[in-house]
Amino acid sequence: MNLVITPYDPDNLPKEEEIPLPDPRFYNAIGGDEGFKKVISIFYDRIVESDISFFFPQEEEEIEKIKRHNGKYFAEISGGPKRYSEEIGHIDQIEMHKPFSINEKHRDEWLGTWREVLQEFAKDVEPELVESYFNYLVEYSKLLINRPRNARAFEDLAKV
Repeated sequence: MNLVITPYDPDNLPKEEEIPLPDPRFYNAIGGDEGFKKVISIFYDRIVESDISFFFPQEEEEIEKIKRHNGKYFAEISGGPKRYSEEIGHIDQIEMHKPFSINEKHRDEWLGTWREVLQEFAKDVEPELVESYFNYLVEYSKLLINRPRNARAFEDLAKV
């Protein structure tokens, strides 16, 4: 399985509508609803312990809400049920992430956590299906960066 985090290049960003969605077979290959919930749960359990934990609530009840909410989104884009669209509707993901100061370092940490979880829990899934999911995350995450790498982020200022 070849899960590569390609560099962020602000002068060569992908167009949102041109980023291919993950192969829709990924959802079933990862174990359908139960398998996807497990992967999402493990991902968020790790992300709240990561260097970007400050982006996420630390209360168990709140992180469980995020797992359910975001799990619906990630499952849907991967060939799962359309629960996110039916219950929540269309949400502009780029606009939704604008209040957060996201730089390349944050993106790399987020993707690195995804890569770790996928390598561990999707090792029995056809590599090209896992790669299609990860490649979507890699490309789409480039559109969420809204702060230069060398800019002092909130968490850095809080340490001063």
